[in-house]
Amino acid sequence: MEDVVHYREQSVEGIGVWRPKLAEFGEERGVELLNESGLRVTSLSWAGGFTGTNGFSFEEAIDDAADAIQTAEQIQAECVVLVSGSRSGHTANHARRIVVEALKRLGDVAGEAGVFLAIQPMHNMFANEWTFLTSLDDTLDILDRCQHPQLKMAFDVYSLWQEPELLSRIPELTPHLATVRISDWQEPRSDSDRYLPGDGLIPLQPIMNAMVNAGYGGCFEIEIWSEHHWASNYFQLVSDCCERFRSLLDR
Repeated sequence: MEDVVHYREQSVEGIGVWRPKLAEFGEERGVELLNESGLRVTSLSWAGGFTGTNGFSFEEAIDDAADAIQTAEQIQAECVVLVSGSRSGHTANHARRIVVEALKRLGDVAGEAGVFLAIQPMHNMFANEWTFLTSLDDTLDILDRCQHPQLKMAFDVYSLWQEPELLSRIPELTPHLATVRISDWQEPRSDSDRYLPGDGLIPLQPIMNAMVNAGYGGCFEIEIWSEHHWASNYFQLVSDCCERFRSLLDR
């Protein structure tokens, strides 16, 4: 995987793995490469769609997520990122019941594998095909309904930075965080319009500081979904991401 080579060259310590990319490379080869790389696998993304998204039935989505958990165990990933699926014509209450049932069942599977499940809310501008969880309160409600020790949240700063009173809520949120995803915001036209840290409006450094001060000990993952940056030189993009992240830590 090109990513592993570049990350080693940049002295990056961890990698988040995208399931379609792993499948394209060849899962067996990918598992071997990742295990030999010395990189910490911070997350495996994504599984879910329990409400009928992408044409999966409920049981098919459960089976696919169980496969993702098995893969996560093989690559020693710390969490599997999940999206609920859209409401897909369900009432809000029924959609929540579907997702809670799925997460409770999968939580036990994840516990046996030693992997956390990280449910990811998304900004309502981009969530339509992915999830009906579009706020912190939506997501915390699901966590509270499940009451499962393997279930946490994937905190996408891009989606959640405009939450009311975010900084004051971080001590409450921190115990629930499995991973934190970093990118920047500049009047986006789509979810694939993210900017490098420091090139947008998000107060990343205060948010990250508040998380660390509240006891967050997990990873910060830089996640640049960007048609513009995807077309740029990949090695330089990795280098720029590392430089931007280090500058946030140094402030």
